[in-house]
Amino acid sequence: MAASIVKRVSRVKKLNISHISARYKLLTGFRHFSTSKQWNKALVLGVYENESTDSIDFTGTARKFDEKADGKISQLLLTVKKPLKCGKTRTLHAVDPEFSSVLVTCIGKRGEGYDELETVDKGRESIRAAVAKAVLQLRELGENEIEVDSCGDTEASAEGCHLALFSYDDLKAEKSRKPAVRISCATRYSQDKNCMEEEWRKGAILAEGQNLSRRLMEMPANLLTPTKFAEIVKEQLADKCEVLVRDKDWAESMKMGSFLSVARGSVEPPVFLEIEYKGRQSDSPLALVGKGVTFDTGGISIKPSQGMDAMRGDMGGAACVAGSLLSVSKLQLPVHVKAFIPLCENMPSGSATKPGDVVTAMNGKTIQVDNTDAEGRLILADALCYSEQFNPSLILDMATLTGAIDVALGAGAAGVFTNSDDMWNKLQKASVRSGDRVWRMPLFNHYTKKITECQLADLNNIGGSRSGGACTAAAFLKEFVNNKNWLHLDIAGVMSNSGDVAYLGKGMSGRPTRTVIEFINLMSKETKN
Repeated sequence: MAASIVKRVSRVKKLNISHISARYKLLTGFRHFSTSKQWNKALVLGVYENESTDSIDFTGTARKFDEKADGKISQLLLTVKKPLKCGKTRTLHAVDPEFSSVLVTCIGKRGEGYDELETVDKGRESIRAAVAKAVLQLRELGENEIEVDSCGDTEASAEGCHLALFSYDDLKAEKSRKPAVRISCATRYSQDKNCMEEEWRKGAILAEGQNLSRRLMEMPANLLTPTKFAEIVKEQLADKCEVLVRDKDWAESMKMGSFLSVARGSVEPPVFLEIEYKGRQSDSPLALVGKGVTFDTGGISIKPSQGMDAMRGDMGGAACVAGSLLSVSKLQLPVHVKAFIPLCENMPSGSATKPGDVVTAMNGKTIQVDNTDAEGRLILADALCYSEQFNPSLILDMATLTGAIDVALGAGAAGVFTNSDDMWNKLQKASVRSGDRVWRMPLFNHYTKKITECQLADLNNIGGSRSGGACTAAAFLKEFVNNKNWLHLDIAGVMSNSGDVAYLGKGMSGRPTRTVIEFINLMSKETKN
């Protein structure tokens, strides 16, 4: 037996070690690689769901890259006999000299489109979620430059990446912040490079608008006061928009008693923002109105302390208006938009409005304030009245208005109340494209009666019971609107994200900014035609 071992060792010694090394390098690809600084550059490739264990259904970009890499991607994927399912990934290394990592992500079944029951384009949503997961995994690996497959929908791919990489860590120590990552579209593998770059740019701008909304909503209320909100918006929009910052004296001159009644309890002065974007000249602009309560304690009708910190996001409607205008202006949409944002804090103090007080809105209607925590509708009432003065073709308001809409719809969709079937159809169409869903709610006279049967005034700011709370709130707002194209979006249920949307991290969501941008885009095309 000893003699046998000696013979084997002898044969091993006679082998050409350089041949073994060359073969190993050929199989692994190491023969091509250097230790340059590009070693932290990664590539995301898409594949479609495929039950076959003998073939890979690549996207166009992925197929061309696989050919460039002499079929290494497909070989390595086929080595693992278990096919990739939607949302799952494989991370490969040492397959190309330019990329330290190549991550393959499954974007679902080929040809998926609109799902009528889900009211969403499943193909676009799968792409957003798949590329979002991919870039986050690569960031964790330390990659700081990532090229991303368009996956057949460049705009959706860009949205998923830019939304996923957002994080509000401005106030943390530098070592605790998420590392910066440069992302771009892998256009070099496409014949239509210019079109892809334009679509990528559009997707990035759509995400940028929502990320501005998220940043504003996340900011602590001691840093984001009404005054500071106005300063940030002016800084972000001044290049493309006219931004007017109105003070308390102006609001008093306009007889905005409903708005000012909410601000009375705080030492922070109220601000009324008026913003105009003129992508085209029109006598009937689109009007956006956003609730801007930068912190909501509930006032004298104070909220429970648990979870009250989240009320820094009670200016979500205002944030979404600002984010929407940022994207609309950067996309240079041919549309005329006027935006109105009442900003204040709702605080308890010796000067705060008390339950049972009666205030007068800009249109002369008196309001019995039986619950000071139903304050959003009070500031919106005057903003809606003021917006009517500009003869708008439509009015769309957004507000984190009621906990009742969260009970009704949760994070699945924003609630929409509207007096126009046409406007609803357009908004719903926009939500299909954005993947950020909306759901229509009723505006029956049944709910109007709940707030008009009032002991001391024309209206009561609550409906008398908890039943149908989102509907009675919408009915209250309807009393301050004459426009025949009015949409009210109650976004309290979609204010934050806790895993409901795969490509948004935990925290304030900035929803439904992209839906509103898409809606404005649809309206601009209709107006142009």
